[in-house]
Amino acid sequence: MQTYTPPPSSQPPTNGRFGLRLSVPSSTPHYLTPLTPVSYLLRAALIAPKKDALVHPEKGVRFSYEQWAARCLSLTFAIKSTPGWKKGDRVAIIAPNTPMILEAHFGILAAGGIDTPLNIRNNEREIAYVLEHSGARIILVDHEFAHLVPKQLAPHITVILSHDSGGRQGVDADPYEKFLQAGREAWERAENAEAQRWGARAKRGWELIDAPPDENDPCCLCYTSGTTGRPKGVLTSHRGSYLAATANAFEAQLNSDSVYLWVLPAFHAAGWTFPWAVTAAIGTQHVLRRVDNDQIWDAFLNHGVTHYCGAPTVNIGLVNHPKAKRLPRLVRVAVAASAPTADLLAKLERLNFAVVHTYGMTETYGPITKRYPERTWSSLSVEERAKLMSHQGHGFLVVDEVRVVKSTSPGTNSSNERDLIDVARDGKEIGEIITRGNLAMLEYYNDKEATRKTVINGWLHTGDLAVRHADGSIQIQDRAKDIIISGGENVSSLMVEDTLASHPEVLECCVVARPDEKWGEIGHAFVVLKSGRGDQTRSEELRQYLRARISKFAVPQVFEFVDALPKTSTGKVQKHVLRQQVKSGSKAKL
Repeated sequence: MQTYTPPPSSQPPTNGRFGLRLSVPSSTPHYLTPLTPVSYLLRAALIAPKKDALVHPEKGVRFSYEQWAARCLSLTFAIKSTPGWKKGDRVAIIAPNTPMILEAHFGILAAGGIDTPLNIRNNEREIAYVLEHSGARIILVDHEFAHLVPKQLAPHITVILSHDSGGRQGVDADPYEKFLQAGREAWERAENAEAQRWGARAKRGWELIDAPPDENDPCCLCYTSGTTGRPKGVLTSHRGSYLAATANAFEAQLNSDSVYLWVLPAFHAAGWTFPWAVTAAIGTQHVLRRVDNDQIWDAFLNHGVTHYCGAPTVNIGLVNHPKAKRLPRLVRVAVAASAPTADLLAKLERLNFAVVHTYGMTETYGPITKRYPERTWSSLSVEERAKLMSHQGHGFLVVDEVRVVKSTSPGTNSSNERDLIDVARDGKEIGEIITRGNLAMLEYYNDKEATRKTVINGWLHTGDLAVRHADGSIQIQDRAKDIIISGGENVSSLMVEDTLASHPEVLECCVVARPDEKWGEIGHAFVVLKSGRGDQTRSEELRQYLRARISKFAVPQVFEFVDALPKTSTGKVQKHVLRQQVKSGSKAKL
């Protein structure tokens, strides 16, 4: 990487100490400091000021922890200096994985605002809805996605465009860098005013910023994908974000030698809190603007990457890339959305990737469970280990026990927790996954009815159907809406997909319900093959393969071979798109 000197907004003070703590009111008891993930950045800058906090090779940008702490403080003052700004205002970010979105996850919180990252895969209409629903006061937007910002905005909304330059072309050439410079000047004015009033007792740097008065104050507003209707705004707190980051740092085994590669979108549930988790571990964040397998392998081979997160579909592309070869160091990968197949797991392990299967949702700050491996697994075949890894497992550190329950009063909103009955630990009885406690959202923003339907009996209901095994681990069977009811039999589309994916010629697959006059619903399988297009012979081959492994009524009656499956920004298959395609009357040929 060529030599890079950060702009003045991103340089620590040279004329005095750099205050690296938030101010807490004197009335706060000595045994209590409100929890906020912002404190992780200040701790890292204090302990390891010269260590790389963030590298962005594509743009030749690199910040040490003391530089990044200065840059985030400049952003904090820039936000607070915006005309009309007040505590609790929302700041929207429309950006790919860039320094801006990562520093926004700190600066917005420090300014007393609510961090509102938007999905860049959404269209203009969807973005406009979220901006209106959230009431965003400031919009930080990357130049590549400027077209998503509505042309007509209320006069009080401030839009800041970023060219993702890091100030390399000068502050005036990049509106975001100019915004940061204005924040730096506001910071320096505040310090001068403090010095004039207090002299040697004056606060400096981050001491000019107050910790949140209540750690349960909201700090993030992350929108769901809206696959079953309008996106819902998930409101989460400083305390929950701090604890979720703590849990992710611990469960991912992050430390000061870790280099975290940004493959997961940093807008997705605030990057699953990994911007804060990596900082808590004093690790380094390696930024990629887009999921490019060539760049990812370059990062693996040449930049010391140790961790990343990615859905199975992302990993399928990686293990089949021409650059793929066994790495000299172990790289830990958190896999969500669905479990890796035996074939994918074997390929990842041969390349020196250690796979961890996690489960969570936007309403839980991202992942909250993982499959904890056992020592006995080392003697098992890869197929047997893949089967065990398909369990979603147990709750993270700081998470309450994750339960699977049936209700004696379906559809009610009783306040009596005794109405929640745990399923048997037999791996057979199906119930709904529920959770509560530290990593449950506060509420759906401006949507009391949706909150009421989700938070029942003091528990957050996920809508995911699962069984519980004898060891207490949970295993998802399906989303409630994804169950196929064929001839009165409940068919788990996930179970069918897992079995179909084990066929050596299947690269990816998805099974949805197709209306049928005789059976009510039948299974419709969309299949991506590893090579070539399928035909009637291959359809029959797959049908017979399934019949030898699952109940006859569960075998899809329709097989449709496609080049690719529609996916979300995080690699999750968009079943609602395929369901709509099937319901619209499109005819499958096979």
